[in-house]
Amino acid sequence: MTSRQRYKAVIEWFEASMPVAETELHFDTTFHLLVAVILSAQCTDKRVNMITPPLFEAYPTPESMAASTVEEIFEYIRSVSYPNNKARNLLAAARMITEEFGGEIPSDMDSLLRIPGVGRKTANVMLAVAFDRQAMPVDTHVFRVSERLGLTTGSRTPLETERTLVSNIPADKLSKAHHWLILHGRYVCKARRPDCLNCGLKPFCRYYSKS
Repeated sequence: MTSRQRYKAVIEWFEASMPVAETELHFDTTFHLLVAVILSAQCTDKRVNMITPPLFEAYPTPESMAASTVEEIFEYIRSVSYPNNKARNLLAAARMITEEFGGEIPSDMDSLLRIPGVGRKTANVMLAVAFDRQAMPVDTHVFRVSERLGLTTGSRTPLETERTLVSNIPADKLSKAHHWLILHGRYVCKARRPDCLNCGLKPFCRYYSKS
């Protein structure tokens, strides 16, 4: 199977099997999406969704969070991973958004990357989910599933994976493909025990063909 054939088969399978694919993070504003994505780093969406309702109520806007303190924010997020760092980043991010961006979340990659706590993956999530741009955020699920399926070969970094996927997936399907790969990695192609026997992608999967 050529790389082009594999991509075509995988995309067609996802389109038929997962026509609706969206983020599992709960949010009501662009600012709250940014907060949730920052909190989700090395933490499950389920845990983030558990702690964000009171956090969002306490801080409905960047301005309200910017007027808070690290200690106050920490109390709302103490059960997520790395709460100290994330509390500091959230406060610094809210202050930058308030002071430099007029309280609005910027919609370009360069500006997003200036915000504390925002790396390339988070910026791509914001572009794809908040601003409906075609982007490919690469987290551990996307990185692992892409390599197992054979969509990438020997990628060493998330950026390598992103570039390969972007060059092979049609632009109009890119953001949705990000959700396909995440959800497939979260519920089927798990890190330790992939459920290969119940996976519809077996016929196209390099990992399964070698197992």
